[in-house]
Amino acid sequence: MEIMRAVGVRELKNRLSEYLRLVRAGEHILVTDRGEVIAELAPPGEVAGQEEIPPKLREMIRKGLATRANPRGDYRYPTFPRLAPDGTAERLIDQERGDR
Repeated sequence: MEIMRAVGVRELKNRLSEYLRLVRAGEHILVTDRGEVIAELAPPGEVAGQEEIPPKLREMIRKGLATRANPRGDYRYPTFPRLAPDGTAERLIDQERGDR
C-alpha cells in the first residue's frame, strides 16, 4: 500500500510549487481542509487506488450513487430529515400495547 503525503489548503497554497514538483516526481498528495481530505493531487493519468475499483463501481461513485471508504476510518453517516413529529413512535407503541 502506498503512503501518501497530506497537506492542508493553506500550506499547499503557500508552497504550491514545491508540492507540484513532488507530484511531477510521482508522489500523490492528499489535500485536507480542517482535517478532512477534500482532494488528491496525482500525476496525469494516475489516481491512487483507482485500479482496484471495478469500472461499474467507479461510474456509480462519479454519479454520487456510491462513496469510497474513508481510509482514515472516520465514518460519517448521512443525516436525514425527520418524517414524523416528535413523540410519534411513543404514541404508536402505546396504541400497539393497549391496556397491558
